[in-house]
Amino acid sequence: MSLLFDTHALIWFAEGNSNLSETAKKAVATESEKVFCSAASIWEMAIKLSLGKLRMSLNLQGEFDRLLERNGFCLLPVEYRHAARVASLPWHHRDPFDRLLIAQAMIEKMAIISHDKQFDAYAVHRIW
Repeated sequence: MSLLFDTHALIWFAEGNSNLSETAKKAVATESEKVFCSAASIWEMAIKLSLGKLRMSLNLQGEFDRLLERNGFCLLPVEYRHAARVASLPWHHRDPFDRLLIAQAMIEKMAIISHDKQFDAYAVHRIW
């Protein structure tokens, strides 16, 4: 099963933060798994960086991209069907970026790496 990183987990992975669970690290290390980063996560990070709500050691415009590439991450674009699916999701979660990631994981049949227990209310497999 392919894996999709939630934004916070992606940041923790990139920063080498110990908050990333051992289970998540093992799932990423499994070579048979394809690992994805959503364009929605990059957008969310860009917004938070520009507002001063996020600080990262890696520059989003270059260093971060190269780190993802070195670690074999694939970029998952936001497609029309992903965005449209958000309209039919129940309101267990209010964060618009997380709702889009949930829709992407559902449509693409991916497990999602996330610390957020609210994801469990949806038909997605959460790894933590």
